[in-house]
Amino acid sequence: MDTFVILIQYTILYAIPLMIVALGGLFSERSGIINLALEGEMIFGAFIGALVTKLIIAANPQLATSQWLLILGVIISGLSGGAFSLLLSFSAIRAKADQTIGGTALNLLAPAIVCTFGLILFNSEKVITGARFVIISSQYSEAMQNAMFNSWFGPILRIMFDRLYLTTYIVIFLFIALSIWLYKSKTGTHIRACGEHPSACDSVGINVVKMRYLGTTIGGALAGIGGYAYIVACCAATAESSVAGLGFFALAIMIFGNWNPILIALGALLFGFLKCIGVLSSQISFLSTLNLPMYFYNIIPYFIVLVVLMLSKRKSGVPKAEGIPYDKGAR
Repeated sequence: MDTFVILIQYTILYAIPLMIVALGGLFSERSGIINLALEGEMIFGAFIGALVTKLIIAANPQLATSQWLLILGVIISGLSGGAFSLLLSFSAIRAKADQTIGGTALNLLAPAIVCTFGLILFNSEKVITGARFVIISSQYSEAMQNAMFNSWFGPILRIMFDRLYLTTYIVIFLFIALSIWLYKSKTGTHIRACGEHPSACDSVGINVVKMRYLGTTIGGALAGIGGYAYIVACCAATAESSVAGLGFFALAIMIFGNWNPILIALGALLFGFLKCIGVLSSQISFLSTLNLPMYFYNIIPYFIVLVVLMLSKRKSGVPKAEGIPYDKGAR
């Protein structure tokens, strides 16, 4: 049972960043902008959020476990990711540049910024925040943990609370709320319409440029939040110039989910589960007896991504006007 609980916990830890970043890609692409810059937006947002977190903890070490500081880090990362995505928006909307090249350029720019400022400020390419944000850990409320986790519904409580982060609940709330908003609100409908028929939208008075800026900025903000959630949950509160390809992984999950939030959530859980198998292979009796190298488990998620993309239906849910610069005079 303990192994099962730990497996579920790790699945959630890996799935949460993937889920919110993939939703960010969905917002951008539903507005008509290809967002290959998810990786760069994650790196930049996480770096700024970690930088602010580190500076605050350095000034007041008692805040290292403050959940309010975690919330502040999430907000700062979201704002930073959204601001960074404006570079993509401007190049794609105003300059009408190739969106694939623009996204690739931002993916190269973000690590360079992190390395440069990390070396200038800390003489390191990493930013170690020193934060410890877990909801319940072994050093806190041991009596309460024993009472909670040893009951008949203890495994469920452990999955929901033990050694998790507030970012888990924040991301789940944002994912549900923004998914509903995108499909049920007037503005969300306009965003999606601009990714399908921008000329028709313009003819009825919808500002296509504004909607595309909004969709891409929300996408960048969610990528920044996902980057911060990743460094908190999976990287021991350490931000660096890489998120191990998680942005591209989230992009693949968005395509796997056919640009649909529900399928994206399921895909994130699936690939989060595959991702954590390698981490826990030594604790799973069946896998430990196989004595396979860690590298074998590490390639499984990426191999599955390739297989899924190859087997995907030709008629997908990709927005019709995705990647096509809108020229009002060409209607």
